[in-house]
Amino acid sequence: MSWHFMMYTPEQNERGAMADLVILELAKARQRVKRAESALRRAKEMLDEDCGVGINLALCGRIRAAQRRVIEARERLTKIDPSAL
Repeated sequence: MSWHFMMYTPEQNERGAMADLVILELAKARQRVKRAESALRRAKEMLDEDCGVGINLALCGRIRAAQRRVIEARERLTKIDPSAL
């Protein structure tokens, strides 16, 4: 049995590497969105627990920051792939 290896031109190798990079960036962007959404959900759940005014104020700041991270993560994802969301 003989093995046949395909020879790729440098241009073909570059396209393959670029496709791999895009796939990697998409995966990382999706992961950022999911992490930001999880952090936001956890902060909102904690706010639902009655922990006192001081804790609630801190959680409100945490929620606003998490909301910003969700928006930013979604924007990055849509820059890579507009149909991703």
